Amino acid sequence: MHDDQHEHEPAAAEVEPRHDFGFRRAAAKVREFPQTPGVYLMKDAAGRVIYVGKAKNLRSRAGSYFSKTAAEELRTAYWISEICDIDYVECESEVDALLMEARLIKDVQPKYNKELKDDKTFPYLMITTREDFPRVEVTREPRDRGVKLYGPFASAGALRGAVQTLQKIFKFRTCSLDIDENDERWRWFRPCLLASIHQCTAPCNLRIGKEEYRRDIKRLQMFLDGHKERLLAQLRTEMQEAAQARQFEKAAALRDEIRMLQTLDDRGELDTHAQPEVFYVDPKKGLAGLRKVLNLTQDPRTIEGVDIAHLGGDQTVASLVQFIDGLPFKPGYRRYRIRQVTGIDDFRSIHEVVSRRFRRLHDQDELFPDILLIDGGKGQLNAALAAFREQQLEPPTLLSLAKREEEIYLPGAEEPLRLSRHAFALRLLQYVRDEAHRFAQHYHHILRKKSTLGD
Repeated sequence: MHDDQHEHEPAAAEVEPRHDFGFRRAAAKVREFPQTPGVYLMKDAAGRVIYVGKAKNLRSRAGSYFSKTAAEELRTAYWISEICDIDYVECESEVDALLMEARLIKDVQPKYNKELKDDKTFPYLMITTREDFPRVEVTREPRDRGVKLYGPFASAGALRGAVQTLQKIFKFRTCSLDIDENDERWRWFRPCLLASIHQCTAPCNLRIGKEEYRRDIKRLQMFLDGHKERLLAQLRTEMQEAAQARQFEKAAALRDEIRMLQTLDDRGELDTHAQPEVFYVDPKKGLAGLRKVLNLTQDPRTIEGVDIAHLGGDQTVASLVQFIDGLPFKPGYRRYRIRQVTGIDDFRSIHEVVSRRFRRLHDQDELFPDILLIDGGKGQLNAALAAFREQQLEPPTLLSLAKREEEIYLPGAEEPLRLSRHAFALRLLQYVRDEAHRFAQHYHHILRKKSTLGD
């Protein structure tokens, strides 16, 4: 009934069903929600939580359930009429909201999050606990023993984005290496790119001791368990103690960790570093397939792709995209203005960008990728080969992928490699190629816009 109902009984047509009133009240309540990250909780007439969701913008996301589209959408139409109330919990960042959503679903067990509660195909965040150096992994097939599980999570893309964001802070490993602290041979192991960009402390090279590494994992777990403020207090105490002991390098590292935790909300959207939410390719199967068809000694970890775009015929740009473990790593993307080529000449443009990229990597003693993919055919491949030859550099595994027939060209091979259109290896290469093309076109549009504006 309406709150302002008079004492006399109104006609039947005037009586509004209780759940309709509750639904309208909840819709009005949402309009007062903050436009910040957080978690929203839908409730029924009895006050029971029936659905939990996360949002980058609480007002916008929660408000979408009260639209005509939601009433017609198959995923929501059958239950939104039960909404009689809605509450929210503000979070400091998208990462915090993602983790709180998973914790609440596990604790509250809302009936319309049932698929997420029961279906093991949803992704989990898994931390191995019985290894010298525990690793962090996103998996749809969690183990029953020897691991600490968080989740399940509704979005694999958002979870991967959160992992890469948190990895910058806690610097844990995500590889599958079986590292033994007592095996001195690991000191001669060459760390992957993540160590070079300071996103992993490189236990594979024994650059960090077991106890110190496990301390970082415990800090990560404290954050994942929702104890961010307690973690920050602990880090501040450790920073002060390090400074008093004149351990200034340690104090500075702790200061940076505190700052990054406090500014998680400033670190970009979760999908900035995440795989798009489409089933494009299974990364592990794609990498295993490349190892097989290219006769590599092990699965490749890093792949870089190069593409060329033209601006009005007189300005050429290049893009370089980077994939780690089969997933795009956006901080590794690079853009290039081609300087030494006039007009349209893809071969010379590829020669220039490959020369510039790999000369810099060599001079700065940085790792080459395991695979370099050039967008194009045999001519583009030969242009890249010539760049390595003239720079007197040993190329990584080098190949090109031609669009029309999706043929793979390899150095020294008379005929291109033709894979099934459904092969995981080809799909991963297509993913890298298409992402390089998208990124090149994006740069093209930026420059065209600047040119139009006279910048």
